[in-house]
Amino acid sequence: MIPAAVRYERATDLEHALELLGEEDARALAGGQSLLPVMKLRIARPELVVDISRLPLHGVERRRDEVRIGALTTWDELASAPELDHPAFAGIVECAQGIGDLQVRNRGTIGGSLAHADPASDIPAVLIALGARLRLRSREGERVIQASDLPVGPFLTALGPGELITEIVVSIPPQGSGSAYVSVEHPASGFALAGAAALISPAGESIAITGIAATPILLTEGADPSAALAE
Repeated sequence: MIPAAVRYERATDLEHALELLGEEDARALAGGQSLLPVMKLRIARPELVVDISRLPLHGVERRRDEVRIGALTTWDELASAPELDHPAFAGIVECAQGIGDLQVRNRGTIGGSLAHADPASDIPAVLIALGARLRLRSREGERVIQASDLPVGPFLTALGPGELITEIVVSIPPQGSGSAYVSVEHPASGFALAGAAALISPAGESIAITGIAATPILLTEGADPSAALAE
């Protein structure tokens, strides 16, 4: 399939990107691994595509008691980031290593995946289990939300018009903590059908599941994940 005709603009900086995204029916293009396929199928037909791939939103930085991940950081960068070489962040690394194939991992971005809000996406469960926060920017200013509050339905998020994810912030869990991510793959295609992320720490356990409902599920103690399917 061929996408419908669309206007293309490359943002020169964050303010320019936010100005362009403030236009009616504009969509951000980062790695293109989520947006371009749905444009080819004409499920998405934006009037304007704003290329944000060259904005300085890449990389992983460790600051005192937290790790900050730029929204344009690719899966390959996450999989090899020395700042994530810690048992508490093993779930992020394991998730990134299992995303797509080599080409997808080199182009796809963590922010683009979160904004796409595919109900079978891997990374939301990991970030929810870790209690991550998301920094969002628009022309009106900045706000911070919990990663668990971003997805509100299949391919639907709490992002407002013209709003962009700029950073993911994860507090460093207490010493002795560890996390992991596992997924169930389709035997023929190899695509993940469902996955579970867990953080085990001296403060307790946190488990999140993806791929079984419209949005990821954070399990509370004694919760039955099948109950979410009835909602």
